[in-house]
Formats: sequence, C-alpha cells, structure tokens
Amino acid sequence: MSTLPAERMRELYGRWSELWRGDFSHAPEILDPDFVVHQARPDGSDSEASKGPARLLPEIEQTMAAFGDITITVDVGPIVQGDLIAARWTMRARYTGGLDHATAPVGTPIAFSGHDILRVSGGKFAEYWTCTDVLAGLTQLGAISGPNGPARPNA
Repeated sequence: MSTLPAERMRELYGRWSELWRGDFSHAPEILDPDFVVHQARPDGSDSEASKGPARLLPEIEQTMAAFGDITITVDVGPIVQGDLIAARWTMRARYTGGLDHATAPVGTPIAFSGHDILRVSGGKFAEYWTCTDVLAGLTQLGAISGPNGPARPNA
C-alpha cells in the first residue's frame, strides 16, 4: 500500500502525463526499474516480457513518430485509492504517416480515449494496466474496416 498522500499521487500522475507528451527527463524518477505493463497487444505479444522504462519509452516514441500536434486531456480523475491511481484520457493528434495499412492521408486528425490504472510503490510507478481504444484510432486512419471504409488488403 502506498504511503503517499493523494495529492502527491496526483502530482505523480501529472509527471506520467508529461512522459506521454515526450518529456522523458524524469522517467527514472517516476518509473520503477521493474515497472510492468499489463496490456492487450494487437499483435498478441507479451506486454510483460520486458520491464522498466525500457519497456514503456519506445512505445511512447512510436506513438510520437506516427502523430504530431498531440494533445492529451484527462477526462476523469485522476482518482486515488490506496496505492492505485486511475484516469480516463483522450488523445487528439494529426497523423504524420508510417502506420501499416493506414489509408488516411498525412494530416488526418484523430482522437481516441483510454484508461490508465497505475500502482505506486516506493514513490514510483510499479505496474500499469491500460485499456486504449486502438480500434477507434485505426478505424479513423482507414487501417481497419469501419466508418472510413475497408482496410487496404494485404499484398
């Protein structure tokens, strides 16, 4: 159980949000060396196979490579209960290209939401459960069937 007061937990979540805006300077200060991500991955790979900042930061970099003009708003929370903190967020951005099967032109606006639950231990994030509406984002980019039409067939 975290001994951090709720306000300190919320400040920690603010620094977490800064990571997702590209500021990695404080990653070692807020991510436990054994930080674990629990995530359903579209490719079926094991999200827990690697640990620590090295597991998370490349994923953030990949997101930043595919999108520009990123804004992330916290829609609900952060809510603190014991050693857990949770929030719902929405990311808005413009597609910059490079995603497999995407048919949307560069510059296409995109928005999708997700939920974070993080466990704090020793003043750092130790575990992360995420549920992100990746399907909504891929649909907006025409990478899967949906309102923007079918995905481009595999060659």
